[in-house]
Amino acid sequence: MTETSVPETRAGFVAVLGAPNAGKSTLVNALVGAKVSIVSPRPQTTRTQVRGIAMYDLPDNPEGAQVIYVDTPGIHHPRQRFERAMVAAAWAGAADADAVLFVLDSADAAKRLEKGHAAMDSDSAKIVAQFAEVGTKPILVLNKIDLVKLPFLLEMTAQINAAAPFSETFMVSAVTGDGLNHVKERLAAMMPVSPFLFPPDEVSDMPNRLLAAEVTREKLFLALRQELPYACAVETESWEEKKDGSVRIGQVIYVTRESHRPIVLGEGGRQIKSIGASARNELTSLIGRTVHLFLHVKVNERWRDDRGLYAAWGLDFNA
Repeated sequence: MTETSVPETRAGFVAVLGAPNAGKSTLVNALVGAKVSIVSPRPQTTRTQVRGIAMYDLPDNPEGAQVIYVDTPGIHHPRQRFERAMVAAAWAGAADADAVLFVLDSADAAKRLEKGHAAMDSDSAKIVAQFAEVGTKPILVLNKIDLVKLPFLLEMTAQINAAAPFSETFMVSAVTGDGLNHVKERLAAMMPVSPFLFPPDEVSDMPNRLLAAEVTREKLFLALRQELPYACAVETESWEEKKDGSVRIGQVIYVTRESHRPIVLGEGGRQIKSIGASARNELTSLIGRTVHLFLHVKVNERWRDDRGLYAAWGLDFNA
């Protein structure tokens, strides 16, 4: 860059793919530096594409780079329409991305190596095979390295790279932050020359109504910690701006069976009150104003066939 040249900004999309529970959402939140994707110990928490927007410095360019991370649902073998739509959303996120990260749970891989198995499980191996079929050469990100001893990391890195066409490999811990700066620097440099695609102070393009529904769904996962959350959906039915600057949010939690209602409600309504309080506190922090949250539980055996819900989540009903 000469003295008379105009500094050029960079901006682009990075798709984050992997098997369920690889830590993709935690990684995206860490790379963005803010919570943009909900997280739970359960696999398949993310149901649609979630975009997190990060601004990074460039060593030779003060204008910097804008990296838009696309968190995607965990790729697994789909059995129902809803699962097919989630997997389709994951691959769609990779189709137009400027870079693709394949996230692997290194702690799980280390356990497999200890037992004499291949480092990658069948789900991850299938994803890697599909990368080869579509001609994508992703970046391998070994996550959760804080839980793995170095010899296992070296062994799995050699084994996986011998079996798959990865362009680069990074070892990180989304929880502790180890290795993340190297990933940020590399991705910032990889983005194409472009005007910023979003205002520099934004961290997500998720609509507030969907954000509110996702926060409540996260609290459902954390509170119930069983199979039931997979049979639940949350829809923001109303969003009312109040004169005092606060917002009144009305949401419906859909369950598939009448027997699920008392599980969500809890004895004397204590469970849903706790879920609502937790969601309300986080939403108040996220949007920076007082939130009045009202939750209702409805039985809808066929919510997975509701085109309106698919549209709200950005999923393809016909995938």
